[in-house]
Amino acid sequence: MSATMMALVKENRSSGLSLKQLPIPQAGPNDVLIKVRSSSICGTDLHIYKWDEWAESAVVTPNVIGHEFAGIVEAVGSDVTSVRPGDYVSAEGHVVCGVCRACRSGNAHVCPNTRSFGITIPGCFAEYAVVPATNIVRNDPRIPSELACLQDPLGNAVQSVMAGDITGKSVAVIGAGPIGLMACAVAKACGASSVIAADINDFRLRMAKTMGADALINSATEKLSERLKALTGGEGVEVLLEMSGHPDAIREGLEGTANAGRVALLGIPTRGVELDLSRSIIFKGLRVDGITGRRMYTTWFQVKGLLESGRIDLSPLVTHRFRLDQYEEAFELVRSGNCGKVVFTH
Repeated sequence: MSATMMALVKENRSSGLSLKQLPIPQAGPNDVLIKVRSSSICGTDLHIYKWDEWAESAVVTPNVIGHEFAGIVEAVGSDVTSVRPGDYVSAEGHVVCGVCRACRSGNAHVCPNTRSFGITIPGCFAEYAVVPATNIVRNDPRIPSELACLQDPLGNAVQSVMAGDITGKSVAVIGAGPIGLMACAVAKACGASSVIAADINDFRLRMAKTMGADALINSATEKLSERLKALTGGEGVEVLLEMSGHPDAIREGLEGTANAGRVALLGIPTRGVELDLSRSIIFKGLRVDGITGRRMYTTWFQVKGLLESGRIDLSPLVTHRFRLDQYEEAFELVRSGNCGKVVFTH
């Protein structure tokens, strides 16, 4: 094995990335070294690439970025017994303390001491990556690596959809980016009566139809709240899954949600969002869930169940494949929105 590897690094606290040759990381006593087969670009990675206010506040530099991957275990630390070389794996990207109140009460996904793969610790846009053995998730060998690497974002969609009752309910997915597209498929698989997808990008809306949406709204040309009500007999949707993070979309989505409805907020606004809380949430009796990451590890088992049973098919979602040295083209494509999931193959 060569002593060095190629990796995508956020070197400077400004836009862009660098392709660097780095030493292959070493697995500590409780860690696993993985040879990455496939990794995929997330909306979070685009925030880091563009270097917006969120990235400025959250990202450690210099750092190898990327957190969605699948690969083969190359080596394990001296104290690792649960994973072996040759295992086909992915991993949870939140490395948590295990001892705080959140961790000990089943809420490790919001551990205040979280270290985040590809954000505050080195990630997977590289030929090799190191993660704690406790974070490893074994993959079904029937699932190709370009789909297995999507389990991290799929977990976001699954947690959003399944944070409350979904069966027989009308659902709106606001923001048809990759996680929103996954949410369309998950909502249908979990028994939603109807799924409405909204976006301003016609390419993404066509993909939403492929992924299971029953109705589409281009909110650049139609008033979102009015269309949501029109499609639900004037009442509004029972479940709102907000994946865009755009302030106008959040306000319009809340306006188009039925009284006593449920709202899952996953999209990351790049600035503060002004809301009339009394009118938009309180007097409507809405339940609002903030969604971050995946519930550890309940969501991962739900993800595996949906994929391995064939209840959802993510293959239409992967529209482009690149090598790591084509990263600029890959990120510009993601920035354009004229794609589904973009995968780096190694």
